[in-house]
Amino acid sequence: MRVNHTGEVCAQALYQAQALVARDPEVSGRFALAAREEEEHLAWTQERLAELGDRTSYANPLWYAGSFAIGLIAGIGGDRVNLGFVVETERQVEEHLTDHMDRLPQTDARVARSSPPMRDDEARHGATARDAGASELPLPVRALMRATAKLMTLTAYRF
Repeated sequence: MRVNHTGEVCAQALYQAQALVARDPEVSGRFALAAREEEEHLAWTQERLAELGDRTSYANPLWYAGSFAIGLIAGIGGDRVNLGFVVETERQVEEHLTDHMDRLPQTDARVARSSPPMRDDEARHGATARDAGASELPLPVRALMRATAKLMTLTAYRF
């Protein structure tokens, strides 16, 4: 759950930065809306961590800052690249949540009920970005994104 919470912290930073640098006001509005929707996920994961008697990651401030910087960089490439970054990010998050749901203990019914709608929100964000004209990111960029997500996962889990 701590990993999921850190992922939501990263999502906040990415969307906020991407909204800030988007050139088209409509694209900026889409990012701002997605950030607000992600706030629900952030609140839910924080609440669930408290219920489990666990804490958030100590590395969250670093991941927020790094994700904000990445969002700014994605936006420098223009709105199509910015949207492409969303498509790939949400695709990877959707995969993570699917894997997470497959490994859930059968006794955690609350998470089992909440995870599919969260995954559906992520898929919708990606589809909306695709429909708005996202460009496909090059394979090396997608691989770097995956490696960064893996590092975030390991860091959040341990710290």
